[in-house]
Amino acid sequence: MTVSQAVGLCPSLIVWEPDPIYYDEQFSQLVKALGNVSPAIEPAELGRVFVGVDGLAGLYGDLAEQIEAIRATLGAEGKRETGNEDDERRANSTRPPIRPSAFPPGTDWSGAARLGWARGKFAAWVAATKARPGETFIVTDDERTEFLASQPVGVLRMSPDTHRRLTQLSIRTVKDLTRLPEVAVVSQFGNEGRRLWQLAAGTVVDPVVGRETPEPIVSEMEFPNPVADLAMLSNALDRLIERALRHPQRAGWRILEVGARARQEHGASWTTRCTLKDPSADKDHIAAPLKTRLAATPPNGAVESIAVEFLTFVRGTNELQLFARDASSNARAGRRRALRTAVHEMKTRFRQSSMYRVVEVYPGSRIPERRYALIDYDL
Repeated sequence: MTVSQAVGLCPSLIVWEPDPIYYDEQFSQLVKALGNVSPAIEPAELGRVFVGVDGLAGLYGDLAEQIEAIRATLGAEGKRETGNEDDERRANSTRPPIRPSAFPPGTDWSGAARLGWARGKFAAWVAATKARPGETFIVTDDERTEFLASQPVGVLRMSPDTHRRLTQLSIRTVKDLTRLPEVAVVSQFGNEGRRLWQLAAGTVVDPVVGRETPEPIVSEMEFPNPVADLAMLSNALDRLIERALRHPQRAGWRILEVGARARQEHGASWTTRCTLKDPSADKDHIAAPLKTRLAATPPNGAVESIAVEFLTFVRGTNELQLFARDASSNARAGRRRALRTAVHEMKTRFRQSSMYRVVEVYPGSRIPERRYALIDYDL
């Protein structure tokens, strides 16, 4: 419900403003702490992260000890073995010690974390939703198919239109979906239907993909006095972006996602994130969407500090050919880059490419349809 409806139902309601900066900082610390347990860490969204445990048995032991190592990073040391015999066995063990929590002393997120263990990200996420706070829900390989079949079809990530159509077809559970032939689901819902059916049937296992990009680059500035002028804030964004671009960690990478956050008076905060249409290392290209967001939704009060974050990176550069032999070669390179950008934007917007190229496949045929073929235009 809206805030006005809530206040109307409960006039004594106390409304607290959200603090997205605090949420992001805590989640970043969580991801960093989990990296001490496993090298395969894949953040999915705020509050949800996947941990790859393949190969951890040789480091930490069985499943119970792996879960204990993960919980130790959240603030709980877990159950410790007692007894002289156990102490001697631990002393002679070659396993690495469980790292203590990376959070400040007294912080314990283990009581609120829901842990799910299963093969594949989808099954593990569904298992985590069934766990109670502070507990772990384990789904073995033998139980995986039966466990997924009993879940409502809404656990599958799908578009609202697809969910509505499945409901109209009386497909309520994952088992109802798997009863249909895969060909029939694909004919009705396309590639999305194929992905949903394969996840529901358990025929595909989506592995955890570790992050190969560098850690986010943060450039921050504090004002001597709180600032409310948008022009000064916009100028501060330019200076911070220049400073972040000179960071040695940024060398060889283009920026795809950029964010800005500001700490206001009285403890409030302001934050925004933008995904660039084309990855870039140009200051003006990066600053343009941030300034647009700043002008459209400015902070509610005076700003004490402001920061710029480079969140997602893409390898390489996007420059024109520096050693083109003539002007026409340079022009062709520019047109090719513009066409590549247009194809990328169409794929991002429509989830598929609507541009094709004509390729000669059978020039000796007298039938035009057999001489040429259409393939996706992908540069």
